[in-house]
Amino acid sequence: MPWTELRITTDSTHAEALSDALFALGALSVSIEDAAAGTQDEQPIFGEPGEPVDQMWAHSVVVAHLDEDMDPALTAAAAANAAGIGVPRYETVTVQEQDWVRLTQAQFEPIRISQRLWITPTWHTAPDPDAINIVLDPGLAFGTGSHPTTRLCLQWLDAHLHRDERVLDYGCGSGILAIAASKLGAGATHGVDIDPQAMLASRQNAEQNGVGIGFFLPDAAPAGEYDVVIANILTNPLKALAPMLAGRVRPGGRIALSGILAEQETEIRAHYAQWFSLADSAQEEGWICLWGTRHG
Repeated sequence: MPWTELRITTDSTHAEALSDALFALGALSVSIEDAAAGTQDEQPIFGEPGEPVDQMWAHSVVVAHLDEDMDPALTAAAAANAAGIGVPRYETVTVQEQDWVRLTQAQFEPIRISQRLWITPTWHTAPDPDAINIVLDPGLAFGTGSHPTTRLCLQWLDAHLHRDERVLDYGCGSGILAIAASKLGAGATHGVDIDPQAMLASRQNAEQNGVGIGFFLPDAAPAGEYDVVIANILTNPLKALAPMLAGRVRPGGRIALSGILAEQETEIRAHYAQWFSLADSAQEEGWICLWGTRHG
């Protein structure tokens, strides 16, 4: 059965109100997209981990999938009325019935991280069976290896982690960095995140990969220092957590930080310089991974 997709062009002020109104009117699903997606004006927006996104695209498209009994014109008018605006510009698109599971899976191919490290979904055969393959499907928590910050951290682990080192992955998301560290030969490895869904996803992913890793909410995390602490978060939480993260690294141990935009590197360097001698950074698509050694 084909679906009708209603696409309403609006601004950041009214996008959420229109979205709420469409849900209340019975839309099967509603999402908000960047009206400039796919162009040079596309604007990525990110919220801090565990917090809602606090901004919206200046020019947005509210996308609603409608039940076959819903009239698009009447629905658009009713939603606009509920949002307190005049009827905005909209269009409708007919979406044919598809095997959505197969379609979604087709979008996630194995990802080569380095010469010896791959991220492979469960429905794919490992491209290089002799490599270190992390079996990971897209799921509830952030981190499948497709984002530059995750790839940078994985590449850093592959290049710098020593066998049997104790590792803490702070802000572990899907557990991918902790799992990679374990498969690369780390010793005791732990992951911490503020999101209970991340705990669930990380534990399932670790079991799927046959590695024993402890995952904890912050208040339940074991005390102690680590040889390596890796944190792929964002700049503001990295600044707020700096004293705690520094205290988790043994003297002479190393820290790797990511989720940092290139223009924020100087700020993070200055913030961590009191605890670490910071080395060079790696950059990909405007994001950086920065690492250093704890002062003795």
